[in-house]
Amino acid sequence: MIRKNKIILIILIAGMMASVNIAQTKLAQTGFNFLDVSSDARTNGMGDAATSLTGYSGALFHNPAGMADVTSFASATFSMNKWIADINHLNASLVLAPWDGDYGVVGFSMQSVDYGELQGTMVSMDGSDYYDTGLFSPTAMAIGLGYAKMLNDKFSVGGQVRYVYQKLGQSEIPDGVGTKMKDNEASALAFDFGTVYRTGFKSIAFGMSVRNYSQEVKFEEESFQLPLIFTLGISANVFDFFEMPGPEQDLLLSIDTTHPRSHPEQVKIGLEYTFRKMITLRGGHISGNSEDNFTFGFGVAFMGAEVDYSYTPFGVFNEVQRFTARFSF
Repeated sequence: MIRKNKIILIILIAGMMASVNIAQTKLAQTGFNFLDVSSDARTNGMGDAATSLTGYSGALFHNPAGMADVTSFASATFSMNKWIADINHLNASLVLAPWDGDYGVVGFSMQSVDYGELQGTMVSMDGSDYYDTGLFSPTAMAIGLGYAKMLNDKFSVGGQVRYVYQKLGQSEIPDGVGTKMKDNEASALAFDFGTVYRTGFKSIAFGMSVRNYSQEVKFEEESFQLPLIFTLGISANVFDFFEMPGPEQDLLLSIDTTHPRSHPEQVKIGLEYTFRKMITLRGGHISGNSEDNFTFGFGVAFMGAEVDYSYTPFGVFNEVQRFTARFSF
């Protein structure tokens, strides 16, 4: 069994490294970038260092393998993200673990983005001027179905397929006689997959994930790729390494390294201090971000429910606030 675990781990690491090399592309040339925005207040409070975190339905948005060890029959997460420029993100996920998860768990996810109203314009027929075309409301959404299973007491694997869609309003296009209206919309299937490996030494765990893998998407004549991202992560409860007197306390340290398609590599570091499994304080740092490099948050848990909040100073964009409610039953 030990030899089998090592072989699986080597294959996963080799596959991740090969995929990273293949995915070398020019930066800032991706679309559907709402898929790359984190809305979960717990993980964002930890700087989005969540690849090796497990046991909750929100793992669908970071590493689907993380939901494999959900112990309750059902676990649900609802998040609201007050993003920059008055953009609102809504996320929801549900994980079902029938038969105590012996046959794996099934997860459902949903993302929706409200960009508000924007003013449309159009260049005149002769190109000498432009005029208003009225207000329009861009929208975006993603609906996913995932599955995860613990192969043994150390390895878990998971995957998710998502239908992603974006509509950017309508355009008036000259046709030689007048103009015609055309919808600016596109859709695609995106795939996420990952694994979590628990070393068995204290609480150290490793996670690996690939998210937003898809064929190119095309608006009119220009094609682009989704924000593909490869992530390696490690986490552990720091208090497992020495005895802590007094009441029950945990200090979770999580570190992720990312290779995104849309921007340079990042290192994400997060801390989560929990007192008696009721009150949680969080902090995180994301390297390579000029505006939102620090994150903060807290959570309160009671009788199977948890409410989380995170705050991110965002430079010239003021701040970003996220709210999450989690339920297990």
